[in-house]
Amino acid sequence: MNSIASASVKMVCSVLVISTLSLAQAPTQGTSAGNAGDSASSAASTSGKQPHDASYVIGNDDRLSINVWKETELSRSVPVRSDGKISLPLVGEIQASGRTPLQLENDIANRLKSFITAPEVTVIVEQINSKKYNMVGYVNRPGSYPLTLSTTIMDAIAAAGGLRDFAKEKGIYILRRMPDGTESRITFNYKDFIKGKNIDQNVKVQPDDTIVVP
Repeated sequence: MNSIASASVKMVCSVLVISTLSLAQAPTQGTSAGNAGDSASSAASTSGKQPHDASYVIGNDDRLSINVWKETELSRSVPVRSDGKISLPLVGEIQASGRTPLQLENDIANRLKSFITAPEVTVIVEQINSKKYNMVGYVNRPGSYPLTLSTTIMDAIAAAGGLRDFAKEKGIYILRRMPDGTESRITFNYKDFIKGKNIDQNVKVQPDDTIVVP
């Protein structure tokens, strides 16, 4: 009986030791997982700001968000005037039209160096008002529309409320003025496109294009 009791006691002690070790390891594993999650979150948040689209050129009537790091009094939303300039405290009047956002950032930062040590400037185009295209013909809302960087023919048709009844879906085209003053005609077969054919014909719209839906 003493041998049996002794064996039972040893078994109970072994179970207690294993349970204690498991409980001791659990917080460590949880902490590691938490640290890994925090690291991933931190990496995602510090991945850096997205680069500017170098192809976009600021134009008259565009609205810009100017942010000078740690200088709230200098940060503001401003429109580009009809003369192509904007006005900022300490900077004064500065040419914006014809510049890319990155170029304008550098221009503003250079002027601020006389007042601020290593100024960090960010320029974001809040509204694109300088570049437009036209929708005419059998669409629900014909007219002039602001052009974004990624507007395609299908985007333009959607923005205009879609096609009206009796629109010639196979006969849509873009009238585009070329640099030499001539006008080119780019065809678009809506019926084929919605069937998944000739996907490449859904080209990007350019400033001053006129999309005709006969």
